[in-house]
Amino acid sequence: MRYHFEKPSVYFSMYGTTYACDHPVYDKCTLYCIGNKGLAVIQQRYDVATKRTWWGEIDPWLTDTLYLHEKFQDYFSERAGECIGSLYPTVTLRQIMWALKLKPVAKQRWETCFDRRDI
Repeated sequence: MRYHFEKPSVYFSMYGTTYACDHPVYDKCTLYCIGNKGLAVIQQRYDVATKRTWWGEIDPWLTDTLYLHEKFQDYFSERAGECIGSLYPTVTLRQIMWALKLKPVAKQRWETCFDRRDI
């Protein structure tokens, strides 16, 4: 039995785009847009050499899995919003996977989380 979402051997990344912005938490994210509404999704990264973490776009093998999920449209309708000052409403990868009831990616020791809904 799998407890974590595993990277598939073959994947496509057709949905979601890498979006560069001036957010206080991150510089890049994966942006899903439908009409004039958008939802930014971020994932935490770690550099072993400098022991530094940062937030950025999600892995490309996850973009289509999220977008094509049967509950994504409902989640998007609830959380997405219009661009305000080049910023869109933001969620972490774990928040969206939890909401869609997907198995999460394996948690790393260095990962942190946000204790509030809005980022």
